[in-house]
Amino acid sequence: MASTGKVAIVTGSATGLGATCAIDLAEKGWNIAINYTKSKKEADETYAAVTAKGVEAILVQANMGEDADCRRLAAETMKKWGRIDGLINNAGTTKFQAQGDLEGVTPEDFDIIFRVNVTGPYMMSRAVYPAMKKQWEEKQERGSIVHVSSIAGVMGIGSSIPYGCSKGALNTLTLALARQLAPAVRVNTICPGFIQTRWLLGGLGEENYNKLKESQEQSAPLRQAGTTEQMAEAALFFLTSASNITGEFLIVDAGTHLGMLPMKPR
Repeated sequence: MASTGKVAIVTGSATGLGATCAIDLAEKGWNIAINYTKSKKEADETYAAVTAKGVEAILVQANMGEDADCRRLAAETMKKWGRIDGLINNAGTTKFQAQGDLEGVTPEDFDIIFRVNVTGPYMMSRAVYPAMKKQWEEKQERGSIVHVSSIAGVMGIGSSIPYGCSKGALNTLTLALARQLAPAVRVNTICPGFIQTRWLLGGLGEENYNKLKESQEQSAPLRQAGTTEQMAEAALFFLTSASNITGEFLIVDAGTHLGMLPMKPR
């Protein structure tokens, strides 16, 4: 598809959900700023997949926990295209904590996780806001920001306590930014449940990952374990379609938040 001229930044887009969002947006004709911290090889692969869709892309190595890097990512995007229409704040981090092991995370873990998962999306939103505000004032073209939160921020579950707390804070940040950046920018959030990703597999280990995946497929109301494609579909709905929606959270977890159903017989 030929480029529409629209531009999006997708943080943490070398792998997983971020990569899927970047590729799916490219399929819709958006030019993409691909961001990575360490995964250069995977970022190159995402770049190739994005540009194969007939659009333009740039690769920017930047740490989303550093304000200077956030501002540089926005600046390099503006230098390339002169506009920013969308931002998906996907980059995140965690530390895996065993159930009941309160000594398993430290105050420093809280600092790092909140820095990337909460302060990072704030800094990135702040970095792109001037461009989006200018487009609104000059062309009545409204920007769109989507945060990638988690069901952990709604239910207090997940890989660790600080991770769940950070995602709850990110949900609150969504409300605050939706108020403060209106009417120039819409701000919304998706809250994924289980997603089949290398990141989760690496954190849980193969045995625990497979057990959790099977549990989702057997007892989640929709009887399925989420994919990056399903999560990206929700993120792109907010980014590209939901023109009259701001300040909303969308839980995307196969209905897990409703309560697990009895396991299906084998």
